[in-house]
This record gives sequence, structure tokens and C-alpha cells, in this order.
Amino acid sequence: MSVEFDLDRIYCIIRDHFKEAGQAPHYTELAREMGVTPDEGRLALHALMDSPFPCWLHPGTDYIGSFPPFSNIPTQYRISVGGMDKWFAQCGFEALAMRWLFPGERVSIDSLCLNSGGPIRIEMRDEELLSADPETIYGYVAVPFSKWRANLPFA
Repeated sequence: MSVEFDLDRIYCIIRDHFKEAGQAPHYTELAREMGVTPDEGRLALHALMDSPFPCWLHPGTDYIGSFPPFSNIPTQYRISVGGMDKWFAQCGFEALAMRWLFPGERVSIDSLCLNSGGPIRIEMRDEELLSADPETIYGYVAVPFSKWRANLPFA
């Protein structure tokens, strides 16, 4: 039996939970928000994860591993908003996207360079770059675009 879910609504519930709590909801929390049974919540979560949206579960579990721009697994991209430090970004590029979720807020990205190990700090508000240290920062992707989907759980 095939069950259809409103993937846009599921996306918004998970995104908003991440934004408020700093971590992903469990499928039972998703179910409660949707007004469905826990099993239906688990099926809804899997329906979204099986969609083309670049999110994934931790392999072999029902736990959200990553949900752009957020990562539920600690990464080297620590995000602070208004001085509150409770988010991780999926990758360096997604870290820059965090500002869209917090309009008008000062969003800070703290990381370490994967090449030198040196600290990197970027502060933004909306479309304004407030500071960057070092002044010149480069980003790169080591996996060809055609292989991104296959490598998502390991990014």
C-alpha cells in the first residue's frame, strides 16, 4: 500500500525544528506535529529522504543525519546566531546559506581550514558580509557533481 505525504509540509516541520532546537526532530516528534501515528511519521520521514532533496538518514537508522543547510552530526562548520551556538552546517557552502533562515540576525560561521588547520571565521547579516578572517577564503568540492547523490552520507 502506497501512502502519499505533503513533502513540502514535512520539509518545513523539520527545517523549523532544526532552526529552533538546533537539532533534527525524531520521527515521533514529526508525527505529533503532523497529527499522525508514529509509524506514519516514520514513513513520512522516509518519503522525504527518498525524494531528490539532498538530505539523508544516518545509514541503517531512522535518524536524520543531514538536512541542508543543517547537519545533525557535528561538522567543522559551527554556526552561531545572535551569539547562540547550537547549529552545524552540512558543508562550507551550506554554512553560507544559514543566513537565509535568520533574517536580520548576525550569523557567524566558525571552522578550521581542511588544508592548513587554521581558523576561519565569517560573519554575515542577510546579504552583507560583516567580516571574514582570513580576508581571502576559498571553497572547493572534492567530489564531482555527478557523484554527489551517491556520496551524501559520507560528505
